[in-house]
Amino acid sequence: MANGLGAKVLGLIPRHQEIVARILGPSFAEPLTLLIGLSEIAMGLWILKEKHKKVTAAIQIGIVLTMNLLETFLARDLLLWGPWNLLFALLFCGVVFYHGFVLKASDHVTP
Repeated sequence: MANGLGAKVLGLIPRHQEIVARILGPSFAEPLTLLIGLSEIAMGLWILKEKHKKVTAAIQIGIVLTMNLLETFLARDLLLWGPWNLLFALLFCGVVFYHGFVLKASDHVTP
């Protein structure tokens, strides 16, 4: 949610719009970056609801992998960690998979 709001909706990290411009074209970069940011915020709120955890995790993994593969092959020079971004995305997807498919509600620690 923070990345969608700060980097994309508020435009605090212009590199994100440059990546979108590289992949989808400069004329669409501004509105699509905003749309991507709003979608990330919506996904974050959906995740926080913790309903349909497996479906949510599968969709999140699919989106993260698709986005990072496109960025790696089409805009690697604009990425914060270059080709290493894909490794971090894979690690993140592993965490999402574990949370969505392995952990059970009884495994969660509640205060």
